[in-house]
Amino acid sequence: MTTVLKRPRAPFRMSRVLTWAILGILAIYALAPLVVFAFNSLKSSREIAVNPMGIPQEWNWSNFADAWSQARMGQALLNSGIIAIFAAAGVALIASMAAYAMTRLELPGKGGWILWLLVSTSLPIQLFLVPLVSWWSFLGLYNERIGLVIIYWAVYSPFATLLIRSFLISLPDEYLEAARIDGAGEIRLFFRIVLPMVWPGVLTAALVAGLQAYNEFMLAVTFIQDRDAQPVALSLYSFQQGFTTDYSMVSAAGLIMALPVIIVFVLAQRKFIEGYASGGLAN
Repeated sequence: MTTVLKRPRAPFRMSRVLTWAILGILAIYALAPLVVFAFNSLKSSREIAVNPMGIPQEWNWSNFADAWSQARMGQALLNSGIIAIFAAAGVALIASMAAYAMTRLELPGKGGWILWLLVSTSLPIQLFLVPLVSWWSFLGLYNERIGLVIIYWAVYSPFATLLIRSFLISLPDEYLEAARIDGAGEIRLFFRIVLPMVWPGVLTAALVAGLQAYNEFMLAVTFIQDRDAQPVALSLYSFQQGFTTDYSMVSAAGLIMALPVIIVFVLAQRKFIEGYASGGLAN
């Protein structure tokens, strides 16, 4: 008995070609600025003024060493790493416990808490800068990295709470009821049962908060004035002199700044994508 192989229909092939064409255009749209940015990091300032979009005529690899030394990027990267790690850990703990309380405990007015989180995420932080500077100066937290981290906890926790809550909603009640029958308290129940089961969501929230804290500029430049404590996002100020900016140094420093983020994303991209996808599919 012979089987006849059917050729794929022309509309199907055309749709695939159209899909790949659209994806290719989007990829070029996303990668082209990064390629230009990388090329500019290897040019001189004079060449950027003459040829800002093209391939470098002379490959100035020394730009990276100059940018590293002039902006003191070693200390700045260390400061950003400390701030990002503590911000991510604090947001993960605060948001996961808040999400657990909102979904698994009998809190009065649960709808009001969700509304408060939605409203707090929509308000711009600029509204609170003046009172925050006054309070932080009074409390001795101004110009301190821990003071900046505390602000990041408050700013990034509402979104992280909503994200982790989407995981907790889909968590079966049977596991929690069985643990309560065995005598587990709420704290032990949270850390021993709930947290391991929603770990992808917690990790996703921590990564988002850490990356936001690493790249954040406005709060850092407002609350950190000591150069030894400044994060790497502020190191780009080192290449601005009056009304002129050395864009070759800025580009080289920007690539150095982006390298740790790229490494973290490559190592954690599977968990990151799984966390976002699972949270989006939760009811």
